[in-house]
Amino acid sequence: MRIVRAAGTAVALTLSVAMLAACGGTDAENGAGGGEAGADGDVTLTWWHNSNSEPGKGYYEQVAADFEAANEGVTIEISALAHEDMLTRLDAAFQTGDAPDVFMERGGGELAAHVEAGLVKDLTDVAADTVDTLGGSVAGWQVDGQTYALPFSVGVVGFWYNEALFEQAGITEAPETMEDLYAAVDALKAEGIEPISVGAGDKWPAAHYWYYLALRECSEDVLSDAVTSLDFSDQCFVDAGEDLVELIGAEPFNAGFLATPAQTGPTSASGLLATEKVAMELAGHWEPGVMQGLTEDNQGLGENTGWFPFPSVEGGAGDPEAALGGGDAWACSQDAPDVCVDFIEYLLSDDVQTGFAENDMGLPTNPAATGSVSDPVLADLLKFRDEAPYVQLYFDTAFGENVGGAMNDEIALVFAGESSPQGIVDATQAAADLG
Repeated sequence: MRIVRAAGTAVALTLSVAMLAACGGTDAENGAGGGEAGADGDVTLTWWHNSNSEPGKGYYEQVAADFEAANEGVTIEISALAHEDMLTRLDAAFQTGDAPDVFMERGGGELAAHVEAGLVKDLTDVAADTVDTLGGSVAGWQVDGQTYALPFSVGVVGFWYNEALFEQAGITEAPETMEDLYAAVDALKAEGIEPISVGAGDKWPAAHYWYYLALRECSEDVLSDAVTSLDFSDQCFVDAGEDLVELIGAEPFNAGFLATPAQTGPTSASGLLATEKVAMELAGHWEPGVMQGLTEDNQGLGENTGWFPFPSVEGGAGDPEAALGGGDAWACSQDAPDVCVDFIEYLLSDDVQTGFAENDMGLPTNPAATGSVSDPVLADLLKFRDEAPYVQLYFDTAFGENVGGAMNDEIALVFAGESSPQGIVDATQAAADLG
């Protein structure tokens, strides 16, 4: 598995003065990064994660309790946050010097910015054994050859679908081409079934469509060059937007999709799929776990859960087997106590990663745990990930917050009918040119 990522400090970094000034230290009274040892030698670690529903929430509570039991004097304070809330709070925490000790890093340009600002510990030497165990999967969390976070889940985005609704609509095979996808949309509509949910209210789920279409239209060389040069002049980026406009024009999405949230509550995009209100959703490897937390029986779609890769695009220069994805990694804030490193190494241990896999919380990176993924659909996704010629890191992560944010905003406007394929390129290039 090879992840195309942002190349170190070549990524354009634009950090506020407040963020840079916040690097001097963490106040134990600030409520987040209070990881300093007390007078009696006790240490409290603050840990932020996004497993805010069962079984992940309870599993991580037990993991923390086990670590506390094995490390006298260590207390772990957990904040289990919704994904979108955590990203917003992390940004604010970095700017105020109020960062948690243990947090999730997504890699790419975001990590490069955090490294430039001195916000994260260098784990290259202090966690060398774990880095060796994880092998090539750490590449997405390295800057200039140094490792700053330990990836615990690396997955890919694809279509999750309700097999029973597909059967009801007479769809016998998962779509392999965009033409197949359009045919499936028509068949579902004919049965009175809303085909696809999308959380366009949170922008990034909508942006994933343009990302994938760019991955199908653009060659690997073009995408790799764009990550470092931030040059979006290749025609393939406009072609991806034209493909997106065509898809939106087919009206496959749920009613009110422009205001639909991604994962929060039963009326979110994930909730609509979990409660059988729509037939499919484009989402990442986290989807089964999210859906489990959005149904009363905590089963999500259960045995009706299906998955297929994003379809190929006729005439596109991209490899049809390439995947869009990325993952999450554990990092320690620069001023976290040394036991922080011990804790995140524990989170990557054989036992913890095996439990992570058995609870279908994601796709583990520790080779000892990959065979423990219990969900057969996730096991198929894991196989697809490992066989993909390359995995393109989410564009908003790869290009960094400013460029990626402008890109996502403009894609959302295309979904709303207020921008164009060229508009996506122009807005993205303008943000890149600002540096």
